[in-house]
Amino acid sequence: MDHTHSSHRLIKGAFLLTLSGLIGKVLSAGYRIPLQNIAGDIGFYIYQQVYPILGMAMMLALYGFPVAISKLVSELKDQGVTLTLRSFYIPAFTWLLGICGAIFLFGFTQAHHLARVMGDEALTPSLQAAFFVFLLLPVTSLIRGVFQGQGRMEPTAVSQVAEQLVRVVMIIGTALYVTRIGDIYQIGVGGALSSILGTITASIVLLVLWRRHSRFEQGAAPLPAISFSKTIFFYGLFICLNYMLLLLIQLVDSLTIVPQLVEVGYIPEDAKGTKGVFDRGQPLIQLGTVLASSLALALVPSVTRKRKDKNPDQVHQYIFGAVKYSFLIAVGAAAGLITLFPLVNELFFQNADGTGYLRILMIVILFSSLAITMSSVLQGLEKVVHTAFVIIGAVVMKYLLNVWWVGEFGMYGAAAASVVAVAFVVLCHVLLLHTDFSLKEWARLPWFATIGAAVSMAAVLFAIEALRAEIDGRLALLVYALVIIALGAAIYLILLIRLGALQQKELEPLPFGDWLVKLIPGGRNV
Repeated sequence: MDHTHSSHRLIKGAFLLTLSGLIGKVLSAGYRIPLQNIAGDIGFYIYQQVYPILGMAMMLALYGFPVAISKLVSELKDQGVTLTLRSFYIPAFTWLLGICGAIFLFGFTQAHHLARVMGDEALTPSLQAAFFVFLLLPVTSLIRGVFQGQGRMEPTAVSQVAEQLVRVVMIIGTALYVTRIGDIYQIGVGGALSSILGTITASIVLLVLWRRHSRFEQGAAPLPAISFSKTIFFYGLFICLNYMLLLLIQLVDSLTIVPQLVEVGYIPEDAKGTKGVFDRGQPLIQLGTVLASSLALALVPSVTRKRKDKNPDQVHQYIFGAVKYSFLIAVGAAAGLITLFPLVNELFFQNADGTGYLRILMIVILFSSLAITMSSVLQGLEKVVHTAFVIIGAVVMKYLLNVWWVGEFGMYGAAAASVVAVAFVVLCHVLLLHTDFSLKEWARLPWFATIGAAVSMAAVLFAIEALRAEIDGRLALLVYALVIIALGAAIYLILLIRLGALQQKELEPLPFGDWLVKLIPGGRNV
Protein backbone atom coordinates (compact mmCIF):
# COMPACT_ATOMS: atom_id res chain seq x y z
CA MET A 1 0.00 0.00 0.00
CA ASP A 2 2.83 2.35 1.01
CA HIS A 3 4.64 1.69 -2.28
CA THR A 4 1.46 2.44 -4.28
CA HIS A 5 0.97 5.65 -2.30
CA SER A 6 4.55 6.84 -2.93
CA SER A 7 4.43 5.99 -6.65
CA HIS A 8 1.05 7.78 -6.93
CA ARG A 9 2.61 10.80 -5.19
CA LEU A 10 5.57 10.69 -7.57
CA ILE A 11 3.26 10.68 -10.63
CA LYS A 12 1.21 13.52 -9.13
CA GLY A 13 4.44 15.42 -8.43
CA ALA A 14 5.75 14.88 -11.94
CA PHE A 15 2.44 16.13 -13.34
CA LEU A 16 2.63 19.22 -11.11
CA LEU A 17 6.17 19.88 -12.26
CA THR A 18 5.13 19.53 -15.91
CA LEU A 19 2.16 21.85 -15.39
CA SER A 20 4.21 24.52 -13.58
CA GLY A 21 6.89 24.18 -16.26
CA LEU A 22 4.20 24.74 -18.88
CA ILE A 23 2.83 27.82 -17.07
CA GLY A 24 6.38 29.12 -16.63
CA LYS A 25 7.27 28.62 -20.29
CA VAL A 26 4.04 30.18 -21.56
CA LEU A 27 4.65 33.19 -19.28
CA SER A 28 8.27 33.34 -20.41
CA ALA A 29 7.28 33.35 -24.08
CA GLY A 30 4.16 35.48 -23.68
CA TYR A 31 5.63 38.52 -21.89
CA ARG A 32 8.06 39.17 -24.74
CA ILE A 33 5.18 40.18 -27.02
CA PRO A 34 4.03 43.17 -24.88
CA LEU A 35 7.72 43.88 -24.18
CA GLN A 36 8.37 44.34 -27.93
CA ASN A 37 5.22 46.46 -28.24
CA ILE A 38 6.37 48.78 -25.43
CA ALA A 39 10.10 48.94 -26.15
CA GLY A 40 10.04 48.64 -29.96
CA ASP A 41 12.43 46.58 -32.07
CA ILE A 42 15.60 48.23 -30.67
CA GLY A 43 14.47 47.75 -27.05
CA PHE A 44 13.53 44.15 -27.83
CA TYR A 45 16.94 43.62 -29.47
CA ILE A 46 18.69 44.86 -26.28
CA TYR A 47 16.67 42.51 -24.08
CA GLN A 48 17.19 39.54 -26.42
CA GLN A 49 20.98 40.09 -26.40
CA VAL A 50 20.96 39.51 -22.63
CA TYR A 51 18.15 36.93 -22.52
CA PRO A 52 20.19 33.79 -23.38
CA ILE A 53 22.38 34.35 -20.28
CA LEU A 54 19.34 34.82 -18.02
CA GLY A 55 17.64 31.82 -19.64
CA MET A 56 20.65 29.58 -19.04
CA ALA A 57 20.78 30.58 -15.36
CA MET A 58 17.08 29.68 -15.09
CA MET A 59 17.62 26.29 -16.76
CA LEU A 60 20.47 25.44 -14.38
CA ALA A 61 18.33 26.42 -11.36
CA LEU A 62 15.29 24.47 -12.57
CA TYR A 63 16.66 21.38 -14.31
CA GLY A 64 20.42 20.97 -14.17
CA PHE A 65 21.49 21.45 -10.56
CA PRO A 66 18.29 20.21 -8.82
CA VAL A 67 18.48 16.94 -10.83
CA ALA A 68 22.11 16.52 -9.70
CA ILE A 69 21.28 17.31 -6.05
CA SER A 70 18.25 14.97 -6.02
CA LYS A 71 20.51 12.22 -7.40
CA LEU A 72 22.97 12.85 -4.55
CA VAL A 73 20.13 12.74 -1.99
CA SER A 74 18.88 9.37 -3.26
CA GLU A 75 22.45 7.96 -3.39
CA LEU A 76 23.06 9.06 0.22
CA LYS A 77 19.76 7.47 1.28
CA ASP A 78 20.87 4.20 -0.34
CA GLN A 79 24.11 4.37 1.66
CA GLY A 80 22.17 5.04 4.85
CA VAL A 81 23.83 8.43 5.32
CA THR A 82 21.79 11.08 7.16
CA LEU A 83 21.66 14.51 5.49
CA THR A 84 23.60 16.62 8.00
CA LEU A 85 25.42 19.91 7.52
CA ARG A 86 28.76 18.08 7.38
CA SER A 87 27.77 15.07 5.29
CA PHE A 88 25.66 16.87 2.70
CA TYR A 89 24.63 20.53 2.96
CA ILE A 90 28.06 22.15 3.26
CA PRO A 91 29.84 20.12 0.53
CA ALA A 92 26.88 20.37 -1.89
CA PHE A 93 26.46 24.13 -1.31
CA THR A 94 30.22 24.69 -1.63
CA TRP A 95 30.38 22.95 -5.00
CA LEU A 96 27.33 24.81 -6.30
CA LEU A 97 28.73 28.13 -5.09
CA GLY A 98 32.11 27.32 -6.64
CA ILE A 99 30.62 26.57 -10.09
CA CYS A 100 28.18 29.51 -10.06
CA GLY A 101 30.80 31.86 -8.63
CA ALA A 102 33.24 30.89 -11.39
CA ILE A 103 30.58 31.54 -14.08
CA PHE A 104 29.78 34.92 -12.48
CA LEU A 105 33.43 35.99 -12.21
CA PHE A 106 34.22 34.96 -15.78
CA GLY A 107 31.05 36.60 -17.17
CA PHE A 108 31.34 39.81 -15.15
CA THR A 109 35.00 40.40 -16.02
CA GLN A 110 34.52 39.47 -19.70
CA ALA A 111 31.23 41.38 -20.23
CA HIS A 112 32.98 44.23 -22.04
CA HIS A 113 34.70 41.80 -24.40
CA LEU A 114 31.41 39.94 -24.95
CA ALA A 115 29.62 43.22 -25.78
CA ARG A 116 32.40 44.05 -28.26
CA VAL A 117 31.96 40.66 -29.96
CA MET A 118 28.20 41.41 -30.17
CA GLY A 119 29.12 44.64 -31.95
CA ASP A 120 27.53 46.88 -29.30
CA GLU A 121 29.66 48.04 -26.35
CA ALA A 122 26.67 49.85 -24.80
CA LEU A 123 25.43 46.36 -23.74
CA THR A 124 28.28 45.97 -21.17
CA PRO A 125 26.28 47.07 -18.04
CA SER A 126 23.33 44.85 -19.04
CA LEU A 127 25.60 41.81 -19.50
CA GLN A 128 27.39 42.48 -16.19
CA ALA A 129 24.03 42.72 -14.40
CA ALA A 130 22.85 39.47 -16.01
CA PHE A 131 25.76 37.44 -14.59
CA PHE A 132 24.80 38.44 -11.01
CA VAL A 133 21.86 35.99 -11.26
CA PHE A 134 24.33 33.07 -11.06
CA LEU A 135 25.31 34.05 -7.50
CA LEU A 136 21.75 33.34 -6.34
CA LEU A 137 21.41 29.89 -7.92
CA PRO A 138 23.04 27.73 -5.18
CA VAL A 139 20.23 28.34 -2.65
CA THR A 140 17.29 27.62 -5.00
CA SER A 141 19.08 24.69 -6.68
CA LEU A 142 20.03 23.03 -3.37
CA ILE A 143 16.58 23.24 -1.78
CA ARG A 144 14.76 22.20 -4.97
CA GLY A 145 17.13 19.24 -5.31
CA VAL A 146 16.61 18.13 -1.68
CA PHE A 147 12.83 18.27 -2.08
CA GLN A 148 12.94 16.39 -5.40
CA GLY A 149 15.27 13.77 -3.91
CA GLN A 150 12.57 13.17 -1.27
CA GLY A 151 9.94 12.86 -4.02
CA ARG A 152 8.36 16.26 -3.24
CA MET A 153 7.85 18.17 -6.49
CA GLU A 154 5.37 20.77 -5.18
CA PRO A 155 7.98 23.24 -3.82
CA THR A 156 9.79 23.38 -7.18
CA ALA A 157 6.47 23.94 -8.96
CA VAL A 158 5.25 26.69 -6.60
CA SER A 159 8.60 28.50 -6.53
CA GLN A 160 8.89 28.37 -10.34
CA VAL A 161 5.51 30.00 -10.94
CA ALA A 162 6.20 32.65 -8.26
CA GLU A 163 9.60 33.40 -9.82
CA GLN A 164 8.15 33.79 -13.32
CA LEU A 165 5.30 36.04 -12.17
CA VAL A 166 7.72 38.42 -10.42
CA ARG A 167 10.02 38.43 -13.47
CA VAL A 168 7.21 39.20 -15.89
CA VAL A 169 5.70 42.02 -13.82
CA MET A 170 9.15 43.53 -13.23
CA ILE A 171 10.31 43.43 -16.87
CA ILE A 172 7.08 44.96 -18.19
CA GLY A 173 7.31 47.65 -15.49
CA THR A 174 10.94 48.33 -16.45
CA ALA A 175 10.04 48.59 -20.14
CA LEU A 176 7.35 51.18 -19.38
CA TYR A 177 9.78 53.13 -17.19
CA VAL A 178 12.78 53.18 -19.57
CA THR A 179 10.70 54.16 -22.59
CA ARG A 180 9.32 57.06 -20.54
CA ILE A 181 12.79 58.32 -19.46
CA GLY A 182 14.21 57.59 -22.92
CA ASP A 183 17.26 55.53 -21.83
CA ILE A 184 16.43 52.40 -23.83
CA TYR A 185 19.65 50.50 -22.93
CA GLN A 186 18.47 50.32 -19.31
CA ILE A 187 16.02 47.64 -20.47
CA GLY A 188 18.85 45.09 -20.41
CA VAL A 189 19.76 46.00 -16.82
CA GLY A 190 16.03 45.90 -15.96
CA GLY A 191 15.76 42.42 -17.47
CA ALA A 192 18.66 41.22 -15.32
CA LEU A 193 17.20 42.90 -12.23
CA SER A 194 13.81 41.27 -12.83
CA SER A 195 15.54 37.84 -12.99
CA ILE A 196 17.47 38.58 -9.79
CA LEU A 197 14.24 39.56 -7.97
CA GLY A 198 12.47 36.51 -9.40
CA THR A 199 15.24 34.23 -8.10
CA ILE A 200 15.14 35.92 -4.67
CA THR A 201 11.35 35.34 -4.60
CA ALA A 202 11.88 31.65 -5.45
CA SER A 203 14.53 31.40 -2.68
CA ILE A 204 12.15 32.89 -0.09
CA VAL A 205 9.30 30.56 -1.13
CA LEU A 206 11.63 27.53 -0.98
CA LEU A 207 13.18 28.51 2.37
CA VAL A 208 9.72 28.96 3.95
CA LEU A 209 8.61 25.53 2.65
CA TRP A 210 11.91 23.95 3.67
CA ARG A 211 11.68 25.34 7.24
CA ARG A 212 8.19 23.86 7.44
CA HIS A 213 9.15 20.38 6.19
CA SER A 214 12.82 19.81 6.99
CA ARG A 215 15.23 20.14 9.86
CA PHE A 216 19.01 19.89 10.00
CA GLU A 217 19.92 16.56 11.57
CA GLN A 218 22.20 17.06 14.57
CA GLY A 219 25.43 15.21 15.26
CA ALA A 220 28.26 14.08 13.04
CA ALA A 221 27.44 11.68 10.26
CA PRO A 222 29.92 9.56 8.30
CA LEU A 223 31.23 11.32 5.22
CA PRO A 224 29.67 9.72 2.15
CA ALA A 225 31.71 7.70 -0.30
CA ILE A 226 30.29 9.50 -3.34
CA SER A 227 31.73 12.22 -5.49
CA PHE A 228 29.81 15.50 -5.17
CA SER A 229 31.87 17.21 -7.85
CA LYS A 230 31.34 14.51 -10.47
CA THR A 231 27.56 14.34 -9.93
CA ILE A 232 27.05 18.11 -9.82
CA PHE A 233 29.29 18.79 -12.83
CA PHE A 234 28.18 15.83 -14.90
CA TYR A 235 24.44 15.84 -14.23
CA GLY A 236 24.10 19.55 -13.54
CA LEU A 237 25.78 20.72 -16.71
CA PHE A 238 25.31 17.87 -19.19
CA ILE A 239 21.60 17.27 -18.56
CA CYS A 240 21.03 21.00 -18.82
CA LEU A 241 22.56 21.21 -22.29
CA ASN A 242 19.58 19.29 -23.66
CA TYR A 243 17.19 21.95 -22.36
CA MET A 244 19.40 24.75 -23.65
CA LEU A 245 19.32 24.02 -27.38
CA LEU A 246 17.12 27.01 -28.31
CA LEU A 247 18.90 29.31 -25.83
CA LEU A 248 22.33 28.43 -27.22
CA ILE A 249 21.11 29.09 -30.76
CA GLN A 250 19.82 32.48 -29.60
CA LEU A 251 23.21 33.14 -27.97
CA VAL A 252 24.96 32.47 -31.30
CA ASP A 253 22.56 34.92 -32.98
CA SER A 254 23.35 37.51 -30.27
CA LEU A 255 27.08 37.13 -30.93
CA THR A 256 27.04 37.05 -34.73
CA ILE A 257 24.08 38.77 -36.42
CA VAL A 258 24.77 42.49 -35.74
CA PRO A 259 28.55 42.26 -36.52
CA GLN A 260 27.83 40.34 -39.75
CA LEU A 261 25.18 42.85 -40.89
CA VAL A 262 27.48 45.81 -40.13
CA GLU A 263 30.25 44.09 -42.10
CA VAL A 264 28.07 43.94 -45.24
CA GLY A 265 27.17 47.63 -45.02
CA TYR A 266 24.26 48.07 -42.59
CA ILE A 267 24.55 51.10 -40.32
CA PRO A 268 24.69 49.85 -36.66
CA GLU A 269 21.25 51.22 -35.73
CA ASP A 270 19.60 49.42 -38.68
CA ALA A 271 21.47 46.21 -37.86
CA LYS A 272 20.16 46.32 -34.26
CA GLY A 273 16.58 47.00 -35.44
CA THR A 274 16.80 44.11 -37.93
CA LYS A 275 18.04 41.76 -35.17
CA GLY A 276 15.10 42.98 -33.02
CA VAL A 277 12.68 42.04 -35.82
CA PHE A 278 14.36 38.62 -36.21
CA ASP A 279 13.95 38.04 -32.45
CA ARG A 280 10.16 38.25 -32.84
CA GLY A 281 10.37 34.62 -33.90
CA GLN A 282 11.77 33.43 -30.54
CA PRO A 283 8.65 33.62 -28.31
CA LEU A 284 6.61 31.98 -31.08
CA ILE A 285 9.15 29.15 -31.44
CA GLN A 286 9.11 28.72 -27.67
CA LEU A 287 5.30 28.54 -27.51
CA GLY A 288 5.12 26.13 -30.45
CA THR A 289 7.82 23.88 -29.02
CA VAL A 290 6.21 23.83 -25.55
CA LEU A 291 2.87 22.93 -27.12
CA ALA A 292 4.36 20.11 -29.21
CA SER A 293 6.77 18.59 -26.69
CA SER A 294 4.78 18.82 -23.41
CA LEU A 295 2.29 16.07 -24.27
CA ALA A 296 5.11 13.86 -25.55
CA LEU A 297 7.27 14.47 -22.46
CA ALA A 298 4.49 13.13 -20.26
CA LEU A 299 5.17 9.68 -21.82
CA VAL A 300 8.95 9.92 -21.56
CA PRO A 301 9.44 9.10 -17.82
CA SER A 302 8.19 5.61 -18.73
CA VAL A 303 11.32 5.14 -20.88
CA THR A 304 14.19 3.80 -18.77
CA ARG A 305 16.98 1.35 -19.48
CA LYS A 306 15.67 -1.10 -16.83
CA ARG A 307 12.18 -1.08 -18.34
CA LYS A 308 13.64 -1.39 -21.84
CA ASP A 309 15.49 -4.59 -20.86
CA LYS A 310 12.48 -6.01 -19.02
CA ASN A 311 9.69 -5.06 -21.42
CA PRO A 312 11.12 -3.85 -24.77
CA ASP A 313 7.77 -3.85 -26.64
CA GLN A 314 6.06 -1.56 -24.14
CA VAL A 315 9.01 0.87 -24.12
CA HIS A 316 9.01 0.85 -27.94
CA GLN A 317 5.37 1.92 -27.80
CA TYR A 318 6.21 4.75 -25.38
CA ILE A 319 9.08 5.98 -27.57
CA PHE A 320 7.02 5.77 -30.76
CA GLY A 321 4.00 7.40 -29.10
CA ALA A 322 6.05 10.30 -27.66
CA VAL A 323 7.72 11.07 -31.00
CA LYS A 324 4.46 10.64 -32.95
CA TYR A 325 2.49 13.10 -30.77
CA SER A 326 5.36 15.58 -30.90
CA PHE A 327 5.56 15.22 -34.70
CA LEU A 328 1.81 15.65 -35.30
CA ILE A 329 1.46 18.76 -33.11
CA ALA A 330 4.72 20.35 -34.32
CA VAL A 331 3.84 19.90 -38.01
CA GLY A 332 0.41 21.48 -37.40
CA ALA A 333 1.83 24.39 -35.35
CA ALA A 334 4.63 25.11 -37.85
CA ALA A 335 2.33 24.87 -40.90
CA GLY A 336 -0.29 27.09 -39.27
CA LEU A 337 2.22 29.75 -38.20
CA ILE A 338 3.97 29.81 -41.61
CA THR A 339 0.62 30.27 -43.38
CA LEU A 340 -0.74 32.89 -40.98
CA PHE A 341 2.54 34.70 -40.25
CA PRO A 342 1.57 38.05 -41.80
CA LEU A 343 -1.53 38.08 -39.55
CA VAL A 344 0.41 36.92 -36.45
CA ASN A 345 3.16 39.50 -37.08
CA GLU A 346 0.66 42.32 -37.44
CA LEU A 347 -1.39 41.21 -34.42
CA PHE A 348 1.48 40.64 -31.98
CA PHE A 349 4.16 43.02 -33.24
CA GLN A 350 2.09 45.77 -34.92
CA ASN A 351 3.56 45.49 -38.44
CA ALA A 352 4.54 42.89 -41.04
CA ASP A 353 8.34 43.50 -40.94
CA GLY A 354 10.49 40.42 -41.51
CA THR A 355 7.58 38.12 -42.45
CA GLY A 356 9.64 36.34 -45.17
CA TYR A 357 12.56 35.14 -43.05
CA LEU A 358 10.44 34.68 -39.92
CA ARG A 359 8.32 32.19 -41.87
CA ILE A 360 11.48 30.13 -42.53
CA LEU A 361 12.40 30.41 -38.84
CA MET A 362 9.06 28.81 -37.86
CA ILE A 363 10.29 25.48 -39.30
CA VAL A 364 12.53 25.35 -36.19
CA ILE A 365 9.38 24.45 -34.17
CA LEU A 366 9.13 21.10 -35.96
CA PHE A 367 12.75 20.07 -35.37
CA SER A 368 13.15 21.56 -31.88
CA SER A 369 10.04 19.71 -30.62
CA LEU A 370 11.37 16.41 -31.96
CA ALA A 371 14.87 17.15 -30.66
CA ILE A 372 13.62 17.83 -27.09
CA THR A 373 11.37 14.75 -27.09
CA MET A 374 14.11 12.46 -28.43
CA SER A 375 16.82 13.83 -26.13
CA SER A 376 14.55 13.12 -23.13
CA VAL A 377 14.09 9.54 -24.41
CA LEU A 378 17.86 9.18 -24.84
CA GLN A 379 18.41 10.47 -21.29
CA GLY A 380 16.06 7.78 -20.02
CA LEU A 381 18.20 5.25 -21.92
CA GLU A 382 21.31 6.67 -20.17
CA LYS A 383 22.80 8.42 -23.20
CA VAL A 384 23.26 11.79 -21.48
CA VAL A 385 26.80 12.46 -22.71
CA HIS A 386 25.93 11.57 -26.32
CA THR A 387 23.06 14.05 -26.46
CA ALA A 388 25.19 16.79 -24.85
CA PHE A 389 27.88 16.41 -27.52
CA VAL A 390 25.22 16.53 -30.25
CA ILE A 391 23.99 19.89 -28.86
CA ILE A 392 27.57 21.25 -28.78
CA GLY A 393 28.03 20.10 -32.41
CA ALA A 394 24.80 21.84 -33.45
CA VAL A 395 25.85 25.11 -31.78
CA VAL A 396 29.23 25.06 -33.55
CA MET A 397 27.42 24.35 -36.85
CA LYS A 398 24.98 27.24 -36.26
CA TYR A 399 27.90 29.60 -35.52
CA LEU A 400 29.81 28.66 -38.69
CA LEU A 401 26.67 28.88 -40.85
CA ASN A 402 25.75 32.29 -39.39
CA VAL A 403 29.21 33.66 -40.15
CA TRP A 404 28.91 32.31 -43.71
CA TRP A 405 25.22 32.88 -44.53
CA VAL A 406 24.25 36.13 -42.74
CA GLY A 407 26.73 38.12 -44.84
CA GLU A 408 25.60 36.28 -47.97
CA PHE A 409 21.81 36.09 -47.54
CA GLY A 410 21.03 38.46 -44.64
CA MET A 411 18.35 37.35 -42.18
CA TYR A 412 17.20 34.55 -44.51
CA GLY A 413 20.65 33.06 -43.90
CA ALA A 414 20.28 33.34 -40.11
CA ALA A 415 16.84 31.68 -40.22
CA ALA A 416 18.09 28.85 -42.48
CA ALA A 417 21.14 28.31 -40.21
CA SER A 418 18.82 27.81 -37.20
CA VAL A 419 16.69 25.30 -39.11
CA VAL A 420 19.74 23.32 -40.32
CA ALA A 421 21.33 23.24 -36.82
CA VAL A 422 18.16 21.95 -35.13
CA ALA A 423 17.51 19.44 -37.95
CA PHE A 424 21.09 18.18 -37.41
CA VAL A 425 20.20 17.45 -33.74
CA VAL A 426 17.14 15.42 -34.79
CA LEU A 427 19.18 13.42 -37.33
CA CYS A 428 21.85 12.63 -34.71
CA HIS A 429 19.19 11.61 -32.16
CA VAL A 430 17.57 9.25 -34.69
CA LEU A 431 20.99 7.65 -35.28
CA LEU A 432 21.71 7.45 -31.52
CA LEU A 433 18.35 5.75 -30.95
CA HIS A 434 18.84 3.21 -33.71
CA THR A 435 20.28 0.47 -31.43
CA ASP A 436 17.09 0.67 -29.31
CA PHE A 437 14.72 1.74 -32.06
CA SER A 438 15.61 0.76 -35.62
CA LEU A 439 15.50 3.30 -38.46
CA LYS A 440 12.91 1.18 -40.30
CA GLU A 441 10.40 1.69 -37.47
CA TRP A 442 10.19 5.44 -38.22
CA ALA A 443 8.45 4.46 -41.48
CA ARG A 444 5.42 3.66 -39.27
CA LEU A 445 4.95 7.37 -38.56
CA PRO A 446 1.92 8.65 -40.50
CA TRP A 447 3.99 10.72 -42.96
CA PHE A 448 1.48 10.86 -45.80
CA ALA A 449 -1.54 11.61 -43.58
CA THR A 450 0.28 14.32 -41.60
CA ILE A 451 1.68 16.14 -44.64
CA GLY A 452 -1.68 15.82 -46.43
CA ALA A 453 -3.56 17.25 -43.43
CA ALA A 454 -1.04 20.09 -42.96
CA VAL A 455 -1.04 21.10 -46.65
CA SER A 456 -4.87 21.00 -46.82
CA MET A 457 -5.19 23.10 -43.64
CA ALA A 458 -2.63 25.60 -44.96
CA ALA A 459 -4.52 25.89 -48.28
CA VAL A 460 -7.83 26.63 -46.52
CA LEU A 461 -6.23 29.21 -44.18
CA PHE A 462 -4.36 30.83 -47.06
CA ALA A 463 -7.61 31.16 -49.06
CA ILE A 464 -9.47 32.70 -46.09
CA GLU A 465 -6.59 35.16 -45.49
CA ALA A 466 -6.48 36.12 -49.19
CA LEU A 467 -10.19 37.03 -49.11
CA ARG A 468 -9.98 38.92 -45.80
CA ALA A 469 -10.96 42.58 -45.81
CA GLU A 470 -8.98 45.15 -43.78
CA ILE A 471 -9.71 44.78 -40.05
CA ASP A 472 -9.59 47.90 -37.88
CA GLY A 473 -8.32 47.68 -34.32
CA ARG A 474 -6.20 45.07 -32.56
CA LEU A 475 -9.08 43.63 -30.56
CA ALA A 476 -11.05 42.84 -33.72
CA LEU A 477 -7.85 41.39 -35.23
CA LEU A 478 -7.32 39.23 -32.13
CA VAL A 479 -10.89 37.84 -32.30
CA TYR A 480 -10.45 37.10 -36.02
CA ALA A 481 -7.04 35.44 -35.36
CA LEU A 482 -8.45 33.22 -32.59
CA VAL A 483 -11.36 32.12 -34.81
CA ILE A 484 -9.11 31.32 -37.79
CA ILE A 485 -6.56 29.49 -35.57
CA ALA A 486 -9.34 27.39 -33.99
CA LEU A 487 -10.69 26.65 -37.47
CA GLY A 488 -7.23 25.62 -38.68
CA ALA A 489 -6.69 23.33 -35.66
CA ALA A 490 -10.10 21.70 -36.18
CA ILE A 491 -9.47 21.11 -39.91
CA TYR A 492 -6.04 19.63 -39.14
CA LEU A 493 -7.36 17.27 -36.43
CA ILE A 494 -10.33 16.10 -38.52
CA LEU A 495 -8.07 15.44 -41.54
CA LEU A 496 -5.55 13.55 -39.38
CA ILE A 497 -8.36 11.27 -38.21
CA ARG A 498 -9.93 10.88 -41.67
CA LEU A 499 -6.56 10.08 -43.24
CA GLY A 500 -5.82 7.44 -40.59
CA ALA A 501 -3.02 9.18 -38.64
CA LEU A 502 -4.74 8.63 -35.27
CA GLN A 503 -6.17 5.32 -34.03
CA GLN A 504 -9.18 4.75 -31.81
CA LYS A 505 -7.10 4.00 -28.70
CA GLU A 506 -5.21 7.30 -29.20
CA LEU A 507 -8.41 9.34 -29.58
CA GLU A 508 -10.47 7.91 -26.70
CA PRO A 509 -8.52 9.64 -23.86
CA LEU A 510 -8.83 13.06 -25.59
CA PRO A 511 -11.59 15.57 -24.76
CA PHE A 512 -14.66 14.74 -26.92
CA GLY A 513 -12.93 11.39 -27.63
CA ASP A 514 -16.19 9.53 -28.29
CA TRP A 515 -17.21 12.09 -30.90
CA LEU A 516 -13.74 12.09 -32.52
CA VAL A 517 -13.77 8.28 -32.80
CA LYS A 518 -16.86 8.54 -35.04
CA LEU A 519 -14.75 10.43 -37.60
CA ILE A 520 -12.51 7.38 -38.20
CA PRO A 521 -13.13 6.04 -41.74
CA GLY A 522 -15.19 2.87 -41.55
CA GLY A 523 -16.32 3.61 -37.97
CA ARG A 524 -14.53 2.36 -34.89
CA ASN A 525 -11.32 0.40 -35.25
CA VAL A 526 -9.19 -1.27 -32.63
